Amino acid sequence: MFFKTALLSAFVGLASGAALDVWSPRITSPDAETVWKAGTLQQVTWDTSNPPKQISNPIGMIVLPKAGVLDSDHPLATDVPLTAGSWSVTVPGVAAGDDYTVVLFGDSGNASPEFSITA
Repeated sequence: MFFKTALLSAFVGLASGAALDVWSPRITSPDAETVWKAGTLQQVTWDTSNPPKQISNPIGMIVLPKAGVLDSDHPLATDVPLTAGSWSVTVPGVAAGDDYTVVLFGDSGNASPEFSITA
């Protein structure tokens, strides 16, 4: 019995010691030339070419900051697999502006360049 317990403890120790990597994939769209219209369906895309072997948080969310102010209480999308590379979002009815960004949160956050939203 002691041997089984010791073996199980050693296995759990090895499993929990596996290194997890932080991954912050670069957002490829929207970019600085992008203009979204409120109420439309748009595609957010990001580069998935070099994911680490062990992603510490593989499921994320997409938020829409304006002028650098995050509103994580009202994300554009949740439960987004970081390895998907793209996700469709509906542009909310927000004030028109040219200082919006999209941030993809998983185990870190990566922001797009500023882009515009029209009413």
